[in-house]
Amino acid sequence: MSMTSLTDQVEALLTGPPVLPIVAAGDPVLRRPAEPFDGQLCDALLVRLIEAMRATMHAAPGVGLAAPQIGLPLRLAVLEDAATVPEEVRAARGRVPLPFRVLVNPAYEEAGGRQVAFYEGCLSVPGYQAVVARHERVRLRALDERGRPVDEEIGGWPARIVQHETDHLNGTLYLDRAEPRSLSSTLTQAAVERWAQPTPHLAARELGFELPASD
Repeated sequence: MSMTSLTDQVEALLTGPPVLPIVAAGDPVLRRPAEPFDGQLCDALLVRLIEAMRATMHAAPGVGLAAPQIGLPLRLAVLEDAATVPEEVRAARGRVPLPFRVLVNPAYEEAGGRQVAFYEGCLSVPGYQAVVARHERVRLRALDERGRPVDEEIGGWPARIVQHETDHLNGTLYLDRAEPRSLSSTLTQAAVERWAQPTPHLAARELGFELPASD
């Protein structure tokens, strides 16, 4: 993608409503590896794009948003999680607050530990959730919005968010990694409440799927 075409695409997006439309599964942009960011956007336009992505993430609401989810094949994601959950959920999932941050050209690798499985959803796959086993800890390498290097280990739910959003930039949806038998509707409150426990152990027993041995 040329500098001009990406700039024009971003400018067009930002001339619309402040909350951007989210691309749904089935759109090819979600299935193609995104292009690395290497200065295709000027600083001012990048700042505007990041603020629009943040507003869109909050409005959804969600805890992460990758550029392909707004139709841009660019390795850029925003993350934020207030983690306003019961203490039981916090303890079971390692769901601690994640302050707002921007990831440019992120990549992750396992940082030891185990795989843990929990229900996930996705703004691009509305109406469903499914159990996904992911690394409990990862090493994240990226740049921030100012081009400064990021190299750190992250654990718990923040590590899950990092993996989910980075996967988007590689053309991978969470359903590609999910346990198919765990797929559950979120369209009714009863369906949500059925599997709202801190862990998916009850869902695994009732729906007939296996959790990681160490989970």
